[in-house]
Amino acid sequence: MVLFDINNSTIWQSFDYPTDCLLMGQILALDMRLIANTSSTDLSEGQFYLTLLAHGLFGFFNLDPTLVYYRKYLAFTMSNGTDLVDNFAKFMNGSLTIITTFPTDNPIIFTFPPAKSVQYMRLESDGHFRLYDYDYDKLQWIMVADLFNLDNTWDNCDYPTICGHYGICNNIGQCTCPAGTSGNYFKQVDSQRPELGCDAITNITCQDANNHIMLDLNNVSYFSDDSNVAFNRTDEESCKRACIEDCKCKAALFESSNGKCLTLQEVFTFKNQPNVYHAYIKVQAAPSHPSRSKVGLGAKLGSTFGALFFVLTLIIFSIVCLRRCKEAEDEDIIEQLPGMPTRFTFEELRAATNNFVKVLGKGGFGTVFEGRWGDERIAVKRLDNIGHGKKDFLAEVETIGSIHHINLVRMIGFCAEKLNRFLVYEYMCNGSLDQWIYCRDGRVPLDWPVRFKIITDIAKGLCYLHEDCRQKIVHFDIKPKNILLDQKYNAKVSDLGVAKLINRDISRVMTKIRGTPGYLAPEWLTAMVTEKVDVYSFGVVVMEILCGRRNLDDSQTEENRHLIRLLEEKSKSNELSYLIDKNLGDVELYKKDIVNVMMLAMWCLQWDSTRRPSMLIVVKVLEGAMEVETSLDYNFVSSIPMIANIPSVVDQSAPFPTSVLSGPR
Repeated sequence: MVLFDINNSTIWQSFDYPTDCLLMGQILALDMRLIANTSSTDLSEGQFYLTLLAHGLFGFFNLDPTLVYYRKYLAFTMSNGTDLVDNFAKFMNGSLTIITTFPTDNPIIFTFPPAKSVQYMRLESDGHFRLYDYDYDKLQWIMVADLFNLDNTWDNCDYPTICGHYGICNNIGQCTCPAGTSGNYFKQVDSQRPELGCDAITNITCQDANNHIMLDLNNVSYFSDDSNVAFNRTDEESCKRACIEDCKCKAALFESSNGKCLTLQEVFTFKNQPNVYHAYIKVQAAPSHPSRSKVGLGAKLGSTFGALFFVLTLIIFSIVCLRRCKEAEDEDIIEQLPGMPTRFTFEELRAATNNFVKVLGKGGFGTVFEGRWGDERIAVKRLDNIGHGKKDFLAEVETIGSIHHINLVRMIGFCAEKLNRFLVYEYMCNGSLDQWIYCRDGRVPLDWPVRFKIITDIAKGLCYLHEDCRQKIVHFDIKPKNILLDQKYNAKVSDLGVAKLINRDISRVMTKIRGTPGYLAPEWLTAMVTEKVDVYSFGVVVMEILCGRRNLDDSQTEENRHLIRLLEEKSKSNELSYLIDKNLGDVELYKKDIVNVMMLAMWCLQWDSTRRPSMLIVVKVLEGAMEVETSLDYNFVSSIPMIANIPSVVDQSAPFPTSVLSGPR
């Protein structure tokens, strides 16, 4: 992308600002960063970045504090002894070379095989810096070098995420969990995939700090080095105590030779080899049990009250124990879930929300409050009816806590103390989509480019749930109220409270009706559904965005009350432009694009679910990589009994009561 001025001179070009890749001829200027993606499917910025500093090329892992995981010092001294200031590294054929105004002692950073055709280098989500060459015979990109390991001094264990959180990588690349002399404190997240890391068997809680201990790890090293320091000139016990006294600290690294201490708030992979560091991981020890003498004394005292009182006491004691055991069981289930997000205490959330003062909205089964945690604004959802929703609560915490995508609302944490149930989400300052497309309350209407981007964002979020998770996640309740907008009107899917996980070897499942009237696919009449129910709901939402009104709108005349029925009529009479929202801006300018997206919506609204596209195909159509199917059945609703008129549902904007959960409204 190039920006020209009035004289046709280039004043800005994207080629000067690389993201995660360098192309041949492209440069990496001083202090400029190559930032890796989060994953191969999530293109948001990840934790690895590579930067050229005045004294070398450095790879950083973006934690708190930021840690160096790769370094290559360079001879950056000019002939007159002045350090480099305005120079840069340039990707040439066969090398990454420092370009300077004066000769340097060592201008070459990397030397690699010259290109057979064309090459690019990329900092990838696992921290590797790889070089690719295009093979015209195989018509594909081939990796020709791992640039950090050109001299064969690195192995996979040198990368921070190779064994996940708390993992230990041995010299043959196997991943294990830390073990202590007094028992095991960690277990693998997935025994079939040890590279996913380890979870604490008992989660650390600040409320039980007296039972925190430091687990000594022998013969391990960490990817950090002596430039990553929290405290200088200290001793080993002081280093351990600094971590014990800091609730957020998860581990401490101490270098005895110079008294340097590093405390970590997040722990990634250790390498199994001797090192100058002494590594300690904070773990939660089991509370001490009361002494036998006290138990014996209680028994003697109890026997003096007589048989009748003993029986009565035993009954009361049993009832109390059963209740406490049930509460403890629920808490243990929560503690043992793998990959759980941050667990907050009730008092922490009370302080974060200033005693739950500012209400952002109400919906589903709870109220959402605005809060602040550190420098971040948060949305705290209080679940008001939890009597029949613990399983749903645990399911959402486990499910949403383990998925991450730029178009899904991020769960930060949760609270589960006795009857208090809270979900903590990132704050979305522009609220839900429904407030912008048909309940504007004086808001400036969204123009077509913004609405098109919102439609694309929703499609990408659903595509991730359907295609890129270990199990397909079917949302079941796609509607504008469950689409949230951030400051730049990026759309994110929220509210997985009625979602269901489906194994990829199962074509369809039978389940009770979930979702909201007006957005339900016709196959709900049989209760045999697939992820295509989300595709149908997406089609309804797209039509609402294009037309600026609800699907079921009692304020309309009788013949216009049902939008999808009206779409059926106008599609048959070739009058689709009649439906377009007049607040979209210059409708004539965008009419062709709008009608094309309307055709995509009609493809998603096919009565036969097998004729609907997958969300992956929807994304490709929106990105221009595929065309919309033209052989469509325009009978969307004429043969469908009105699902929206199910007698058990009164409020057409409310979901069926199958879950107590919902995202921030």
